[in-house]
Amino acid sequence: MKAIILAGGRGTRISEESHLRPKPMIEIGGRPMLWHIMSLYASHGISDFIVALGYRGDVIKHYFANYPVHASDVTIDLRRGEIRTHRNSAENWRVTLVDTGEATMTGGRLKRLARFIEGEDCVCMTYGDGLADIDIAALIDFHRRERRLATVTAVVPPGRYGALVMEGTRVASFTEKPPGDNAFINGGFFVLSPAVLDYIDGDDTPWEQAPLERLARHGELAAYRHTGFWHAMDTLRDRMHLEALWESGRAPWRTWCAAA
Repeated sequence: MKAIILAGGRGTRISEESHLRPKPMIEIGGRPMLWHIMSLYASHGISDFIVALGYRGDVIKHYFANYPVHASDVTIDLRRGEIRTHRNSAENWRVTLVDTGEATMTGGRLKRLARFIEGEDCVCMTYGDGLADIDIAALIDFHRRERRLATVTAVVPPGRYGALVMEGTRVASFTEKPPGDNAFINGGFFVLSPAVLDYIDGDDTPWEQAPLERLARHGELAAYRHTGFWHAMDTLRDRMHLEALWESGRAPWRTWCAAA
C-alpha cells in the first residue's frame, strides 16, 4: 500500500523556519517532520511513499538523494568520483518525489498524482505537518469495512489556554490546556479510493473544501475517531512543544521501536 504526503505548502505561520525550507523539513529531534511521519507509517508496514512537492521542493529532493550517504559509513574516491558505502543503515523505504507546482492547492496536488496511484484499491494520504499516535492499520481496516470512497481521521485538537470553572467569584476548578471545545476536526490522516480524484476539479481546488463537502453529501465520507495524541505544527510554539516531547523520550507519536 502507498502513502501520499502533501509537502508543498509555504508554512507562512512558521516563517521563522520555513523561509529557508518547506515546513515538512523543519526538524524535531534532528530529523525532519517528514521523516517522523514516514516512520509512523512504516511502523504499520507502509514503506512506499509519494511526496507531493511545491515550495522549495529541491530541499526535499536533496535530502532524499543524499540520504543513503548520510545513513552510512562511506569511502569517497575523490580522483575517480566514486562513493562506496559501508554499514548502510538507511530505512527500507521507496520514496517518489513529484513536483506538483508551487501554487497548486491541496486538492490539485492530489489530482496530479493520479498516474502514481493507478490500479490501487486505496491509498493513505496526509499532510507534512501533523503528528499523531494513530493506529494506521486499524484506520485502513476501518476504511475497508465502511466501503466508502474516503475516510478522514476525526480528532479533538489540543487546547491552548487553561480553562476555569467558576462559582460566582470563586474558581471551582482549573484545567491546564484542556482539549479544544470537544468538537472533532479533520486530523489530516486519510484513506482514499483513487475515485476521489473525480471530485477534484483542478489545481485551484483545496481538498478541504468542495471535494470533502461533496463526498459528505454523497454519503462517501467516513470518519475514524482518534482520541489519542494529535498535534499539528503550525507555529514556532508548536515546534518547540513537539521538540520538548521528543527530547523527553516520551513522544507519543513514536510508535516505532528503535531510536534514531
